[in-house]
Amino acid sequence: MALSTRIILASLAVATLAGCASPNPYENQGQAGGGMSNTAKYGGLGALAGAVAGAAIDHNHRGKGALIGAAAVGAAAAGYGYYADRQEAELRQQMQNTGVQVQRQGDDIKLIMPGNITFATDSANIASSFYKPLNDLANSFKQFDQNSIEIVGYTDSTGSLAHNMELSQRRAQSVANYLIAQGVPAARLSTRGAGPENPIASNATADGRAQNRRVEVNLRALPGATGTPAQ
Repeated sequence: MALSTRIILASLAVATLAGCASPNPYENQGQAGGGMSNTAKYGGLGALAGAVAGAAIDHNHRGKGALIGAAAVGAAAAGYGYYADRQEAELRQQMQNTGVQVQRQGDDIKLIMPGNITFATDSANIASSFYKPLNDLANSFKQFDQNSIEIVGYTDSTGSLAHNMELSQRRAQSVANYLIAQGVPAARLSTRGAGPENPIASNATADGRAQNRRVEVNLRALPGATGTPAQ
């Protein structure tokens, strides 16, 4: 069997394993171990793409071209996957016992901050008891500096829509201002007030309304991210 064929078949096997590893899009939620990491999955998929591209480009040396393409593209894909794995692990450790949820979907990481631990009722002033978790987040964001940071405020459905939109925007901005004061570059931050949009629980119960009052922080790769944390 030709070398290029062997490489492509091997890459297909890795990619198939990656695709079957986890049917749950939030694959790393609460996972202490087991399963295939995003590093392995994206590396395998990258290797497949690189092998095909490399073989197509180098017609005279298809095997060599496929090998080089698989290595280069696979390493790049796994590099950011590994970066996101490391960032997720650190955030999970830092946010233990704080009430903040850490969720993962692909390379994106989401932090969910319940309103009852971040703000007093109908207030956009951050509770002093939440300074420590925000300080830890700021330090992590400075170390892992290849994400954009979108901060979105949410409310429950009680009260007027105009008031809820305004309150949720002020809460999102309060979190952003605090992070900026701790040294997180403002250029990486964006804020949005979503009011009662996208509820995560029923607004028909007190518990559900409490869950809907929250701030979410969405971390996404910046264009050109290489997967190398700041020193």
